[in-house]
Amino acid sequence: MINKSDLLALGNVLKGDLFIDDLHKRLYATDASVYRILPIAVICPKVADDIITVIKFVTKHKISLIPRTAGTSLAGQCVGEGIILDFSKYFNNILEFNQKEKTITVQPGIVRDELNLFLKPYELFFSPNTSTSNRCMIGGMVGNNSSGSTSIKYGVTRDKVIGIQAILSDGSMAYFNALNEVDLKEKFKGHSLEGQLYRESIKLLKSKGIKDLVEISYPKKNIHRRNSAYAIDKLLDSKIFDSSSNNNFNLCDILTGSEGTLAISTKIKLKLDDLPPKDESLVVLHFNSISDCLNAVNLVMSHDLYSCEMLDKTILDLTKHNKQQLTNRAFLVEDPEAILMCELRAKSKNDLNDQLKLFLDDIKSKTLAFAYPVLMNSDIEKAIDLRKSGLGLLGNMIGDHKAVACIEDSAVSLEDLPAYINEFSLLMKQFKQKPVYYAHAGAGELHLRPVLNLKSPEDIHQFKSITKEVAKLVKKYNGSLSGEHGNGIVRSEFIPFMLGNDVYEILKQIKYLFDPNNIFNPGKIIDASPMDSNFRTDITKSAKVLNTMMDFSESGGILRESEKCNGSGDCRKLEAFGGVMCPSFRVTKDEKHTTRARANALREYLSDNNSKNVFNKEELKSVFDLCISCKACKTECPSSVDVAALKAEFEYQYNKSNTPGIRTKVFAFNDEITSIIHPFSSIYNFFITNGWSSKLFKKIFNIAEERSMPKISSITLKKHIKHHNNKHFENNLDKEVYLFIDEFSNYLDTSIGIDTLHLLNQLGYKVKTLNNKASGRALISKGFLKKAKTHINFNVSLFKNHIKASSPLIGIEPSAILSFKDEYLRLANDKDGAKSIAKFTYTIEEFIANEFNEGRIKSTSFTKNPKRIKIHGHCHHKAIGNINALKTILEIPENFKADLLPTGCCGMAGSFGYEKEHYAVSMKMGATLFSQVNTYKGDYDIVANGTSCRHQISDGTAVNSYHPITLLRQALNN
Repeated sequence: MINKSDLLALGNVLKGDLFIDDLHKRLYATDASVYRILPIAVICPKVADDIITVIKFVTKHKISLIPRTAGTSLAGQCVGEGIILDFSKYFNNILEFNQKEKTITVQPGIVRDELNLFLKPYELFFSPNTSTSNRCMIGGMVGNNSSGSTSIKYGVTRDKVIGIQAILSDGSMAYFNALNEVDLKEKFKGHSLEGQLYRESIKLLKSKGIKDLVEISYPKKNIHRRNSAYAIDKLLDSKIFDSSSNNNFNLCDILTGSEGTLAISTKIKLKLDDLPPKDESLVVLHFNSISDCLNAVNLVMSHDLYSCEMLDKTILDLTKHNKQQLTNRAFLVEDPEAILMCELRAKSKNDLNDQLKLFLDDIKSKTLAFAYPVLMNSDIEKAIDLRKSGLGLLGNMIGDHKAVACIEDSAVSLEDLPAYINEFSLLMKQFKQKPVYYAHAGAGELHLRPVLNLKSPEDIHQFKSITKEVAKLVKKYNGSLSGEHGNGIVRSEFIPFMLGNDVYEILKQIKYLFDPNNIFNPGKIIDASPMDSNFRTDITKSAKVLNTMMDFSESGGILRESEKCNGSGDCRKLEAFGGVMCPSFRVTKDEKHTTRARANALREYLSDNNSKNVFNKEELKSVFDLCISCKACKTECPSSVDVAALKAEFEYQYNKSNTPGIRTKVFAFNDEITSIIHPFSSIYNFFITNGWSSKLFKKIFNIAEERSMPKISSITLKKHIKHHNNKHFENNLDKEVYLFIDEFSNYLDTSIGIDTLHLLNQLGYKVKTLNNKASGRALISKGFLKKAKTHINFNVSLFKNHIKASSPLIGIEPSAILSFKDEYLRLANDKDGAKSIAKFTYTIEEFIANEFNEGRIKSTSFTKNPKRIKIHGHCHHKAIGNINALKTILEIPENFKADLLPTGCCGMAGSFGYEKEHYAVSMKMGATLFSQVNTYKGDYDIVANGTSCRHQISDGTAVNSYHPITLLRQALNN
């Protein structure tokens, strides 16, 4: 038995992190598929000694150890009842690089794309390329023997592993690599577990008849995607067993693909490849049926392709519901049932053109493709991004029916693929299924997923029945049931059937030779539990019907909104790979602070039927604490899990049982408070933004002492407009617009509001305003949804009969105006009114960009003087609006040159950056922005359209940044 005091004692001797709290255990209980097993604890080791200590601990207490990196495995590999070892936080370094030999040694927690960023200047790369490459890690790729889209050209991970330093089950260290017979004889002399492994494994595999048995039992040799348990077939291809072979014996062959069941890797030496030729094109073949598509695969693979990937209509239709992929799907012609994405590369454009001509001639004459657009340059990246989003997009299925992972990893020989899929489709009709087809057609492996409701006993029965029948079909074609995603919980049960009981007994002997006490990831590959056990949803319990203030009906309620997360881990990508999601994880590297964690935690705790208020959980408060509601997940999460909305609803529900603090109320009701203070703005500015009184104010309200306080403008924007009686902004003008007076422009950035009025007036627009209430942005962020709802209902009623195509609603502050296109749709009583307003609501930048593109605004209205500009865009604008509008409008003056900076989130996030306990994290979030600003300051004008962003830039760099409208007004000819 084990108790908390034993775990605490273990934690005291570790250099890494130990988590035994309920929240972390629940977050690590679920993997990317359908399984849930609650671990005892989670450890993030810092050094190898930590791992050795934990191995001795689990051996003593007779519990298990589950290694994990990004946690995106699809077959239940990285969940278990023991201790989770998370290598992603600290074990992520490059240890040795040999450019001449084209090898590199890394720790298991380094991200695949991060490794390739390091290698790019040397024109080398690690070639296996999974769809999760910007967050998956080398340790996981080795554990699963990952393949990805490039395997048809470069092979799989096993082909790239030269050596592995591993810690064995007795806590000893060993280094495995290719050994000739002389080397092996030296190993045989050893008295350690390592020596025993060599002696006993070779003795076992040399037993009479073993080689022949394995040869007839394992998948066809021309199927390079094969993760059928331990790769003893690969070991038997070495010269020690086959005199005609040139391969030395290398136990890395079975460690790769062993899913952490044999040893714990600490260093991995990899073989690298030269970067592929730079000249490339992607031909996207369009088909009217799945069969037409697959019948073309053998033909296209007769050409020298670098990848050959398929997507079916189910996934293509799901791209319509994700903003980022909606843009990426622009290459599609009509409405194909399936597409085949064929990548060609060459060392010269002439060679590429020759290849393209031959390829297209073949396609047009010998296939039933009805369209074949040829993509080049950035269009290729967009199409590949769309393909990589396939798994995540499947989370966009509304309701309880999902495309589930069970048979999605089957691989057959390429010549067998059309016949296999034909039989598979007939089989699915018997089950009344219309499955999803996508991925690696050129490798003979399609990710085939039935659509099932795993909250239903009938569909759970189908889950196993379908897998059984598909296993029989795969075996008929001598294929691999596990091509690249591994065996895990979902497929390990079928290994005895697929390979035969005699081979399975050999595999068991291998497992217990390495791990006699079965401490390494038990239940995977060997001695598996049934595939239909340990589901993450307990169907014996019915979840509560949850009444929410926000409208989650499009997802089927708040619980199903959280269940849209399928664990694909896009929220774990690092700054180097662009985007915004997820700012807090990028700082802490803690799973707790991912979008995935927030969705999974909410799903976990909302399923609790024992609480009066299921939201009243300190664990939920903790997991949402660093969510800054940047809304990047609405766009960058392929499943479009809206964590900002989830957080706002959580805060509202949590506040029902917990009285918010005074600081929270001050920030939430800042508009009303500022309206009271405004007549005394000069007094406020003198005392609150300077000296000892400012320090006292910050101390009282628990605001970070380092943070500067914003000044209140001497006149509000509403008063400015009233003072001018609005005439200055209406006379003899052509087109009318309604300007939303947000709380930030009204009280803090009045000068920007005035700039907006004058700019629009000079460009020929009649600016109308109504006496609107504040947007409710701060109220929403702090969970005061009832109060926010009153603002929203008022504003919707006020504007709905005025806003139309000819008189749109425009706003200055992105977080305020874009609420009309987001939270207003969830909170307004008048849904139709809110939708009608949202349809014609724009940020000021979007409005001016649209008018310029339509020819109604001319460059001749502006100066010809040159100006160089660098732009940081607001997170909400990136997520909901058109961020490119900033660049468009700042290049209307013909000699202005503007660039959008790859800056992610600024980290201020309204009140978040002011709060004392969040200040340090806020500034770390802004590190990329600060670096960019410091690089360009002095030579460029820095532009940011968010008031929080400008404040953060000032505090982080002492640089004064501008709203884009201010620069445009200054650039007017008159």
